[in-house]
Amino acid sequence: MTKIHELSENLANQIAAGEVIERPASVVKELVENAIDAGSTQIRVEVRSSGLAMIMVQDNGVGIPADQLDLAFTRHATSKINNERDLFKVATLGFRGEALASIAAVSHVEVLTALAHHTGVVANFSTGVKSHQSAAAAREGTRITVSDLFFNTPARLKYLRSPRTELMKVVDFLDRIALGHPQIAFTLVSEGKILLQTAGNGDQQQTVATIYGHHVAAEMLPFATQDTDFTVTGLLSKPTLTRSNRHFMTLLLNGRYITNLVLTNAIMTGYGSQLPQRHYPIAVINIQVDPLLVDVNVHPTKREVRLSKETALARLLTTAISTTLTNQLAPSSGLTNLLQTGRPTLVDQLRFNLNQQVVNSKRPEITKPSTTELASSDAKEPDHKYVSMKQVRSDDRYLLTASWDANVREQQTLRPFPLDPAGNVESSAAAKLSSRLPQLTYLGQFDSYLLASADHDLYLLDAPAIQRRLIYERLLGELTNHQISQQQLLTPLVLDFGELDFLEIKAKLPLLRELGLLLAEFGQHSFILHGYPNFLQDNQEARLRELIELFLHQDEANPMKWRERLARDEARHQAAARSKLTAVAAASLLAKLAKVPDPYHDPDGRLTLVAINQRDLQKMFKR
Repeated sequence: MTKIHELSENLANQIAAGEVIERPASVVKELVENAIDAGSTQIRVEVRSSGLAMIMVQDNGVGIPADQLDLAFTRHATSKINNERDLFKVATLGFRGEALASIAAVSHVEVLTALAHHTGVVANFSTGVKSHQSAAAAREGTRITVSDLFFNTPARLKYLRSPRTELMKVVDFLDRIALGHPQIAFTLVSEGKILLQTAGNGDQQQTVATIYGHHVAAEMLPFATQDTDFTVTGLLSKPTLTRSNRHFMTLLLNGRYITNLVLTNAIMTGYGSQLPQRHYPIAVINIQVDPLLVDVNVHPTKREVRLSKETALARLLTTAISTTLTNQLAPSSGLTNLLQTGRPTLVDQLRFNLNQQVVNSKRPEITKPSTTELASSDAKEPDHKYVSMKQVRSDDRYLLTASWDANVREQQTLRPFPLDPAGNVESSAAAKLSSRLPQLTYLGQFDSYLLASADHDLYLLDAPAIQRRLIYERLLGELTNHQISQQQLLTPLVLDFGELDFLEIKAKLPLLRELGLLLAEFGQHSFILHGYPNFLQDNQEARLRELIELFLHQDEANPMKWRERLARDEARHQAAARSKLTAVAAASLLAKLAKVPDPYHDPDGRLTLVAINQRDLQKMFKR
């Protein structure tokens, strides 16, 4: 039987480090948060080999007294809380007193620190034990250098990602903490190259420009709101400026970067239907709240917190975002435009229609109703006015059996899937789908719809949907076969990016060249564009950024999925919504449609055509 025994201090520190120090970015996080708590206005971070070889964090805050250095590297030693009550009103980023001890347990640490008007001190720690301390010349503040991270726990190294990914984690944390503290000048240097440098002048929009680029900062809208418990400020991107994932929404609670699904969904709800499908805004949300309403001691890295009035905060955030977008942007809703025309007859008719009081209804007073009133009047409709899905219609049996016998006979004639000489199963249904569309004869055009006939049947075809299908098939073939033609620029275009995107793009330049983007590095966080693919026809710079954004967040394990999405997006952009076609152009469109694998749907799955047979026409006219 094994005996219970107390673990050694060094082993206990290594176990604690496993919870707090997961990767190099964790070290950077803990040291930078300590620097912020020390009242720093300038923080410099340097890394080598993505932080595994060396991490250096230097600040100009309050230093550590020489006689407290040993205590600072002891577990659960801190200057930020004194008793149990302080644990429920934490106003600093750190408070547990675990960071320095955990870092020193899995690395070599050198600390150089000095108080104002005092001689500095330098000390070295390794595996949690101090090996040296002496007086040294130093300016006010602290510089901590961490070397050989995880040197004594090599098993931890195999769980780390690639060096580039680990560097991205460091950059991502510093980006977010800089957004939450624009009054602090942050500098990040990797392998001697500056990746981030903020002004520290308190201008959050300028910080956004430094991190995400000037083109993003110019499209950001400031907003502010408050109630008795919360004060919320920040920046929101216009609905026209989006990203393909939620990564660019930053939530900062009392200066601490947090993740919270409820608040993230509240941001999306505030935008409502103004965002395209599967697109997300860029947002920097600063939330100030009484520390008594927040429990930050629920997660080892303090990235998740517990809010006592989370629902109220979500509602406040949604309302503020919706109001900001409504007040600062031109109305994009047809209903909003209608209500702002000041034409009482139209508003009166709109309210009349929504209320659906058609019989014996008295016209209401000519007033301009609010959007809330209109929505509530529509929501109060009684259920019995709508068709019940559970109610069996008297003609359901006829609808079900009208063509049943013919379908059964057709199915009985189908043979099992034949095998080709290579032994692959060939679907006869797929072959039949591609060959069943008859040769259509063009008759005419109404609005964006084409009329055609074949075998005594009448066909209505959606011309824009057909164009989307044809463009999609052409672009997908070019992307799959790497046959993309390029357009050279007479005057090269300079594109600036945030440092995170810059590093991603730089690593994937050869793949982007295969896509037709002739990019070359051009200064800090910028690329110069010499050519672009021909399928980008208008508004090239905006479309280029969308293309790069889509490329950076593709599923590398499934490149075909990314090509299909790109082809779909481009098909939507290039297809004309309404266009009058000549008879020759319309006939050519129909001929091309018959050659695509699926002529019946556009890339998004919507129908391209509807057939009306002669029998249906006779029924319509009761013949």
